[in-house]
Amino acid sequence: MRAIISAFAILTATTASAEFAKVTSQEEFVSLVVGKELKRPFVKLEVSPNGDISGVGAAWEVSGNWTWREGYFCRDLFWGGDALGYNCQEVQAKENRIRFTSDRGAGDSAEFRLR
Repeated sequence: MRAIISAFAILTATTASAEFAKVTSQEEFVSLVVGKELKRPFVKLEVSPNGDISGVGAAWEVSGNWTWREGYFCRDLFWGGDALGYNCQEVQAKENRIRFTSDRGAGDSAEFRLR
């Protein structure tokens, strides 16, 4: 029984992640985020087409800038005045959701609703 539950969990996780599609171009990325807020609990961000990032995260100001390089969203971010550093991230989208995965898709992920 335990093996069946584990197998089901693996299949479900694979299916759920397959629903997201990788964003491969800057034009596609901009079309997804322009004029929208990226929201998750305690975080509201705006990503402008001209390369600015602004918003609030857990009551502290978030600011930074971004570029698109070799198929990745590369950002330099500040949160509450502290530098979070430069990182290139894989972007995936599904319906009204967008997911950023750090370290070119090999690190941690953060998912946002697009509103």
